[in-house]
Amino acid sequence: MDDDTFHIIEPRVQNSGIPQGIFLKRAKLNLPDGSRPYDWPDLRLGMDLNVHQRVFRIINCDEFTKSFYSNEGINLGTPEDYPANPFEHARSMINMKTVPPDQAFFKNYIEVKLKGGRPNGGLQSFLDNDRRVLSFSILWDDASYDGGEKFYTLNFFLSDKTIEV
Repeated sequence: MDDDTFHIIEPRVQNSGIPQGIFLKRAKLNLPDGSRPYDWPDLRLGMDLNVHQRVFRIINCDEFTKSFYSNEGINLGTPEDYPANPFEHARSMINMKTVPPDQAFFKNYIEVKLKGGRPNGGLQSFLDNDRRVLSFSILWDDASYDGGEKFYTLNFFLSDKTIEV
């Protein structure tokens, strides 16, 4: 606001193959008719902003900006949502890393195999809760062609925290 300049930053997407980051660094922009530079009252939510032949849409702003416009008595407009981007979901699925096997499990296995001692973490729970079972009656309303109401019993074994249906 000090010098009526714009600063536009594009979020970086990993391995996209296109330059990203700072799109415009502290530069003045002229109105589409070229009569004068943009000033803060010219900006509204829902407007298109043409910057060097790239059109940006102003969809939302922070709370400070909303209160500033409100104090000045200027209607800012209504905020819009970001459009859906199916690429982000596809990229997140590609970048999802598989969880490596539990290294602590293999370490304990090798220790036991080499006759090393280790405390049995589940022994106390087993001794305290052996043969103690929480039992629930459950109903499945099967909506398939030959379905119907099907009754089951769910058992929760306290000794090792496993479930049986």
